[in-house]
Amino acid sequence: MSNPLIDKFLGSVVKQGRLQITMPDGQQYALGEPAPGFPEISIRLRDAKVARDILFNPRLGAGEAYMDGRIIIEQGDVMGLVQLLRANKPWERGGQLGAPSPLARMKARAKFLHGSFNEASSSKRNVAHHYDIGNDLYELMLDPGYMQYSCAYWPDGVETLEQAQEAKLAHIAAKLALEDGQSVLDIGCGWGGMSIYIAQHYDVTVTGITLSEEQLALAVERAKAAGVSDRVSFKLVDYRDLANSGATFDRIVSVGMFEHVGRPQFETFFRACGNLLSDDGTMLLHTIGRFGGPGVTDAFTSKYIFPGGYIPALSETLAASEKSRLIHTDIETLRLHYAKTLREWYARCEANKDAIIAMIDERFYRMWTFYLSGATAAFESGGMGNYQIQFTRNRRALPMTRDYIEAEEKRLLSGSKR
Repeated sequence: MSNPLIDKFLGSVVKQGRLQITMPDGQQYALGEPAPGFPEISIRLRDAKVARDILFNPRLGAGEAYMDGRIIIEQGDVMGLVQLLRANKPWERGGQLGAPSPLARMKARAKFLHGSFNEASSSKRNVAHHYDIGNDLYELMLDPGYMQYSCAYWPDGVETLEQAQEAKLAHIAAKLALEDGQSVLDIGCGWGGMSIYIAQHYDVTVTGITLSEEQLALAVERAKAAGVSDRVSFKLVDYRDLANSGATFDRIVSVGMFEHVGRPQFETFFRACGNLLSDDGTMLLHTIGRFGGPGVTDAFTSKYIFPGGYIPALSETLAASEKSRLIHTDIETLRLHYAKTLREWYARCEANKDAIIAMIDERFYRMWTFYLSGATAAFESGGMGNYQIQFTRNRRALPMTRDYIEAEEKRLLSGSKR
């Protein structure tokens, strides 16, 4: 029997791995062939509208149906389901490259323009939507030491999330080329982990800023517990307002915040950073980015996870920064580090399923794990990666070669004194 969901969508996607689908009327379909590295998944659709919703808007329709318990996974889990679908159409699928058709160009342009509308006035509300859902949830999911809700760093020999997040902090701190007595600004400081780490390892003063009241309160507590509250302060302030105050800093670091800026504010962000940075200062931006050109935020992420957010292409990021005469002195691409980080977060959420459901509810748990699964697939098979971009305002502000980065990173991880 013909079925539009199978014929027009899933049947053309699933070639490697196995997906068994049981329809509401009991009809079953088996797609794909067993293949190494591809999971075997069985799902059941509880009502006939699920297929229609998925066909109308695949990611939003599937996500909402799973959240509402209308898609039941009978073999495997949501991580495996999303992996199976995304890995069958990887971003780097090779083959010959052809020019896009005029129609494809028009569609891409329409999506680009649609995704460009974002009001600066809504920034605090958008941040609160994601980060003010409660610190307790994040404490169950993240590394307890520094509570880093951003891509960890997994060099050889690093096996745990805790080790990887500390390795990330050392990697970033080394790129800041910090000197005693300097002032540091942490834009989008989260729960204070980066600020605290810097203060623990350098004789500097750090100001962390956030728009999340929940994060601010916990960051203050954690700095006090770490014994660095005399040199670390946190403020509930927008980076634009801080730039207008006339304050300047020797170093600026921003980790996992640029994704929330929104495309219309890119130039504003870098102009603010340029004004906040001293003439011989250094800045390190750590952000998720697209491997290809500009795109659009998918409907599920925009509605449920990061309203107002946008993952930038590297070309967009650099073009915006160049208009403020910021020199990009070093660029590193982290290709698979976030995928491994996300799998760790997902595993911790699975292990704390009952606690999360009791804390919020089961629909939220399903939404959250669907989000983590989709993000993992985007970094494993889709077009997402991470960029660390170092900026200066003065070409002579840093050593001529990057050897100092590796040397300082090794020192930090070894615990030796300067």
